[in-house]
Amino acid sequence: MVERFNGRIEDVLQSHRFQSGEDLEQTILRYVTLYNQQLPQAALASRTPLQAMKDWHKLRPELFRKQPYYLTGCDI
Repeated sequence: MVERFNGRIEDVLQSHRFQSGEDLEQTILRYVTLYNQQLPQAALASRTPLQAMKDWHKLRPELFRKQPYYLTGCDI
């Protein structure tokens, strides 16, 4: 999973020209949200990482300090 994320973020970083460090930071944060909440992964039975984590939380809540939740808003 990490290799897939790294490969995809590399494509994003190589295809954009950033105006500032803040612009780069916001792009990375938007991509992390998109990857975790909206892009299903074959390795997770076509679920997003967050869906898989929520399912795991239902089975083993004692392993979590916080309940997983979706962040508000869409990737723009």
